[in-house]
Amino acid sequence: MGSGGGQWIVEKRSSFRSEPLEVNVSETGCLSIVVLGASGDLAKKKTFPALFNLYRQGFLQSNEVHIFGYARTKISDDDLRNRIRSICSYLEKGSAKSEEVSEFLQLIKYVSGSYDTEEGFRMLDKEISLHEEFRNSTEGSSRRLFYLALPPSVYPVVCRMIKLCCMNKSHLGGWTRIVVEKPFGKDLDSAEKLSNQIGELFEEPQLYRIDHYLGKELVQNLLVLRFANRFFLPLWNRDNIDNVQIVFREDFGTEGRGGYFDEYGIIRDIIQNHLLQVLCLVAMEKPVSLKPEHIRDEKVKVLQSVMPIKDEEVVLGQYNGYRDDPTVPDHSNTPTFATVVLRIHNERWEGVPFILKAGKALNSRKAEIRIQFKDVPGDIFRCKNQGRNEFVIRLQPSEAMYMKLTVKQPGLEMSTVQSELDLSYGQRYQQVTIPEAYERLILDTIRGDQQHFVRRDELRAAWEIFTPLLHRIDDGEFKPLPYQPGSRGPAEADELLERAGYVQTHGYIWIPPTL
Repeated sequence: MGSGGGQWIVEKRSSFRSEPLEVNVSETGCLSIVVLGASGDLAKKKTFPALFNLYRQGFLQSNEVHIFGYARTKISDDDLRNRIRSICSYLEKGSAKSEEVSEFLQLIKYVSGSYDTEEGFRMLDKEISLHEEFRNSTEGSSRRLFYLALPPSVYPVVCRMIKLCCMNKSHLGGWTRIVVEKPFGKDLDSAEKLSNQIGELFEEPQLYRIDHYLGKELVQNLLVLRFANRFFLPLWNRDNIDNVQIVFREDFGTEGRGGYFDEYGIIRDIIQNHLLQVLCLVAMEKPVSLKPEHIRDEKVKVLQSVMPIKDEEVVLGQYNGYRDDPTVPDHSNTPTFATVVLRIHNERWEGVPFILKAGKALNSRKAEIRIQFKDVPGDIFRCKNQGRNEFVIRLQPSEAMYMKLTVKQPGLEMSTVQSELDLSYGQRYQQVTIPEAYERLILDTIRGDQQHFVRRDELRAAWEIFTPLLHRIDDGEFKPLPYQPGSRGPAEADELLERAGYVQTHGYIWIPPTL
């Protein structure tokens, strides 16, 4: 690599991009990544593994990056490294070697301290500054990324401590960026209060509100599918699409997280953020460019066009046995299942129901988008009972997209059957490792790309849609219906789908192709 004012190129070990990563040395100094809440589950299971995968693919270079863990737990550097070692070793794939794990762990330094006093953060700043001096960074030219793997209740005080003790001098070419996890508030008022508290300390370009669904491969493919393929453009509207389903299903319950989950419920945990973000990408108009602000502008317009939710277009459920968890109140009204129909009042989508459905302890595990088209007019083959055309985008597991269509049954008879045109990633891209969502989003943060992060006005618009319903649930005015674990959820949810216009295909099951 070169020095001075030119550019240097990092050749990655096994990249999911085909071109080399270019870094302009004249504009960037060394990189310090601080994981606050480093001893917690989120950091161990998601944040540190994502950083390791970025390191082993060459996106993080040992001669420029250092990683700092910060938490209240009093442990040593080696204690933290040993906690991370097991999960990183488990993640080794393909060309990854044990020495890569060891090399990565040597980049990690641990600092113990409180979240609400200056002492610990002054020590953290001292350690970061020592790293920057060791890397010969010009004062203020280095980059500081703070990842808050913490409960939202401590965001304001932690952000105040960072602002007071750990800021870089961005006017000299460096930057300080803050990544915050969901849930960002519990309703409109709490989210606005949190936004105001953090907004007093940091400018919007410094804040990265992470929603890991926006980092999923098939979610990131939505803009390409919609706006780079000519045959979708005339079909993607109310004239051809009858309804849209965005579904999240888990085949297990809260499993030890009952106390946490009961504070939020399935709507706050999944629908108001993950599924609503997917809806925005399905429904938005074409942005004028791929600049992050142009894309986020169009997402906000969609949210602002959503009509108030009607009671008759909501079904809530709670699986039998949920309250048996000792951390869940005996009379909990928290839904573990919800089906909500949203209506978008604009020229493209007037009259098309967007059905958001999420639940725990159901009969399968998957997340998918299901675009169902209208019936064929003048059906000369009398095949309507076999089902409609559907475009299905399977987000997880077994990433795929397939088009359900009617074809002639092979043989001498003129009979029809439903089949599919299938793009299954495991078969089509056998040599490609699909990156985890957190890898992509952390890399976007380092690059300063906010396209896949939630802007403040977008967050506000999302809470405006769901807050009235959530308050009624919290007040006990809207009761969840019981359902059996391992079922499809309450039968009333299927009835709501039918009333909304969804036509279920009977006898058809998508089977992922085998290699």
